[in-house]
Amino acid sequence: MTKNIKSSSPTKSLSQRTIAVRGGLNSDVQHGAVIPKISLSTCYRFAEFGKPRQFDYGRKSTPNRDSVEQTIAELEGGVDAILTNSGMSAIHLLSVALLSPDDLIIAPHDCYGGSYRLFNSLSQKGYFKAQFIDQSDEIALQQALSLKPKLILIETPSNPLLRVVDIQKISDLAHQSGTLVLVDNTFMTPILQSPFQLGADIIIHSCTKFLNGHSDLLAGVLVFRDQNIADHVLWWSNNIGTANSSFDTYLLQRGLRTLSIRVLTQQESALKIVDFLVNHPKIAAVHHPSLSTTSGHDIAEKQQKGFGSLLSFELKASADQIPCFVEQLKIFTLAQSLGGTESLISHPTTMTHSGISPQARKEAGISDQLLRISVGLEDIDDLITDLKQALAAI
Repeated sequence: MTKNIKSSSPTKSLSQRTIAVRGGLNSDVQHGAVIPKISLSTCYRFAEFGKPRQFDYGRKSTPNRDSVEQTIAELEGGVDAILTNSGMSAIHLLSVALLSPDDLIIAPHDCYGGSYRLFNSLSQKGYFKAQFIDQSDEIALQQALSLKPKLILIETPSNPLLRVVDIQKISDLAHQSGTLVLVDNTFMTPILQSPFQLGADIIIHSCTKFLNGHSDLLAGVLVFRDQNIADHVLWWSNNIGTANSSFDTYLLQRGLRTLSIRVLTQQESALKIVDFLVNHPKIAAVHHPSLSTTSGHDIAEKQQKGFGSLLSFELKASADQIPCFVEQLKIFTLAQSLGGTESLISHPTTMTHSGISPQARKEAGISDQLLRISVGLEDIDDLITDLKQALAAI
């Protein structure tokens, strides 16, 4: 099953900022609306008996979903994209489509807690085999690839410690073993990192985060550099029903229009917060790719176009002082998401990574004193003042 993909696009030579803004514009041939309309229909009339139109049933594709998929594929430089109803749905879809019980997937030992939980639980049920390794450890990486895994997930920068690994190097090694390379580009977005140019085969995003940017929808996307793989995964998407609604895809298209300006503005503020925290006496450690103390800083300078607006830090405090600090914050909201216009703070041990065993968290370097910040679009002076007064309270 193949989607009806445009053979060429006038936006191919444009910048990512322009592609994001203009995705789906002027596509309404009926009324000439500049902004694409929301198509809520789940079924579409056949042109004639035995001849479906471009769209025939909403579980497979809709005009809104098709428009967003084309925009994201162009942003990442891929040939096709498949939108799903959440980031976890996207990674689950790929697992179902590509992996069999004897296949092995390699994932980072410090990956997002939801990805860790999914791979671990499905491998325990025998759907496939999973191995979690420190991908910055070349010996561990080579040993894992010697097992001829079907798929390797690269998450860089990692969640929540912002460690960076070399996509190009891992991709080259993986391809020598016949392994497909999946890169989670949620943190960097296409604005700050281009995994296909570094050897990735598939890119995944939680569109819930930066691509949408407004914390009001759930969505995920898989982007492909090979059409045959895309077609195979699309068949499975239709088969198991991973699609999201037309209204959500409309919201996502709207969010994409401000992607570049949001990402770059949030990054600018994050750098100032990093500088403030690094010099604060109550902070034990700060993790951000801009810092030479963060693992993979030199790689980040080479493969990224910026350092991003996610950061984490560890307090010089006991675990029971963490609630006091968080409760003093007036602007930062305690919530376990990221990439929205609002600034968020999370405690990985009790939130995003609570489903991982204490031993696994310890091996990944996630302490009870660790906090993660997603920097929003508020005034930077207000954000720093908020952190300053909360730190003074502990």
